[in-house]
Amino acid sequence: MSFEQRFTEQEQLLLSSAPVMIGSSMAFAESSGLATVKELMASAKTYMDGLKAYPNNEIIQGVLPNLEDHKEAIADAKKFREKTTARIKEKGIDSQEKMRALLLADTSAINTLLIEKATVEEAAEYKEWIMLVATNVAKAAKEGGFLGFGGERISAAEKVLFAELAQVLGMSSVLA
Repeated sequence: MSFEQRFTEQEQLLLSSAPVMIGSSMAFAESSGLATVKELMASAKTYMDGLKAYPNNEIIQGVLPNLEDHKEAIADAKKFREKTTARIKEKGIDSQEKMRALLLADTSAINTLLIEKATVEEAAEYKEWIMLVATNVAKAAKEGGFLGFGGERISAAEKVLFAELAQVLGMSSVLA
């Protein structure tokens, strides 16, 4: 059974949007200009690295765009953006706090969904992948400091969000 057959359209959107929301939420947990840009780039890279890192995971492969067909990938990205934007507006998300609450609720729903519909290996790899997005974003740039001097590699806000995500997924909450 394919990804599209196993998961409803709403479940597919949930699974697809989580890594993007995690990357964005981690990047803006302690927004700091150029560091945020570096973190968003790390998010996108880690997201796309899922294609190579998990070639046999049907869920991750179903979430990511088909890069062999450029036109299809662009069309899928546009549909994804429209659906995600509509969902955020529908949920009344207008602050970082509300986005964080939605992210944690979505992550909890994903955990339940993976228990119900994924193999143990698929679930473990999917969780590992989305937490890798969080880790790589948190480590992408120093927070605070001046012109790259001083500051801290991982901010307190990033550590808290990471721990919250890990707890919801039943994973280790250590981010160092």
